[in-house]
Amino acid sequence: MKKALIICYYWPPAGGPGVQRWLKFVKYLRGFGVEPVVYIPENPDYPILDESLVDEIPEDVSILKHPIWEPYKMAQFFSKKNTKQISSGIIKEESKQSLVQKLMLFIRGNLFIPDARKFWVKPSVAFLNSYLKDHPVDCIITTGPPHSLHLVGRDLKKLHNLPWIADFRDPWTSIGYHKKLRLTKFAQRKHADLEFQILNEATQILVTSPTTKSDFEKTTNTPVTCITNGFDDEKVMQPELDPVFSLAHIGSLLEDRNPKILWEILSELKTEIPTFGKDLKIELIGRVGEAVKQTIIAEGLEDNLMIPGYVTHQEALIKQRSAQILLLLEIDSIETQAIIPGKLFEYLAARRPILAIGPVNSDITSILEEADGGIYFTYHEKQRLKAFILTKYEEYKSGGISQTNGNLEQFTRKSLTAKLAELIHTL
Repeated sequence: MKKALIICYYWPPAGGPGVQRWLKFVKYLRGFGVEPVVYIPENPDYPILDESLVDEIPEDVSILKHPIWEPYKMAQFFSKKNTKQISSGIIKEESKQSLVQKLMLFIRGNLFIPDARKFWVKPSVAFLNSYLKDHPVDCIITTGPPHSLHLVGRDLKKLHNLPWIADFRDPWTSIGYHKKLRLTKFAQRKHADLEFQILNEATQILVTSPTTKSDFEKTTNTPVTCITNGFDDEKVMQPELDPVFSLAHIGSLLEDRNPKILWEILSELKTEIPTFGKDLKIELIGRVGEAVKQTIIAEGLEDNLMIPGYVTHQEALIKQRSAQILLLLEIDSIETQAIIPGKLFEYLAARRPILAIGPVNSDITSILEEADGGIYFTYHEKQRLKAFILTKYEEYKSGGISQTNGNLEQFTRKSLTAKLAELIHTL
């Protein structure tokens, strides 16, 4: 068995998509000849909790913990709401930011480089340096964001001459919210320099999208491998389909991803087709921005809207299987072309048609086509999108919307873990 030290910040009971990737890798690695040792913070400040994920941690896996000090805890004394949003990467448009928000963003971007978990780097290096002297491993893996964890991997590689895999679940300097951090030129250079160091000092780079792989390969000669996120073959109670024409979105839906084009179309169809308004249900499960709610209400769709709030991962899986159509919505920008939301793969596993809206040339498109899981639209294709919704509504009225039947084997967590294990064995 190869032994891998996996350094991550997000771990159960953390909720949200950030925790899923390495929780599932750890679940299956032993089956491919790799023994995981997981290192996590002892007292983290997670913005979302989901206790149900604790049950998915393998019982006998080695988990190391060390205390972390996070400035977000101090910032909460000034504004708990703003602190929670910024720590989650949720940043309003500059014109809508208060003075407090602008100040907090400036501090976050310029004083805490690469991020607010930077104070865990030195204590972690010291702790793990001592641990590795008595408990040798075959490789080190770091996963970000937070990208400060890659600095731990960099230092441990130097101290112990070990192979090091740096996993980027999201890009660093090219991610959308990075530009909103009110960075000085010095801070911009510092972020870019650190990213360059990580990309060129790691033994292997791991990314989740083909576009990120292509972008990184322009910066480094370090091998870059794309292993996407995926879904687990979990036993989920198969619910009955919603009796209404339901469009469901699972996960946070904030103002920067507000699909005004979709609400306009639904409003038009409600006016044009007498039965449409009675049959339509828009279900937004998770955190929903006030601007999104107001846009939907302004389009006359208030009676069709349901916002149940955050649900557990298991509840989300059931919701995905009961919806008539699943909504996948991404920000319309160049920076988000490389973003493949983790929920896409669970949507595919639910076998319900996916209606995806996002930027031109998104990596989502090829996955949807490959899996035959749904249709992708840009924000400039109103008539095509309207025709699709009308077609699905007619299917719903005339016997029901069929499930999708594409081959999904390559997107299972077990298959993806096999790719990771193969990579580890070649180091």
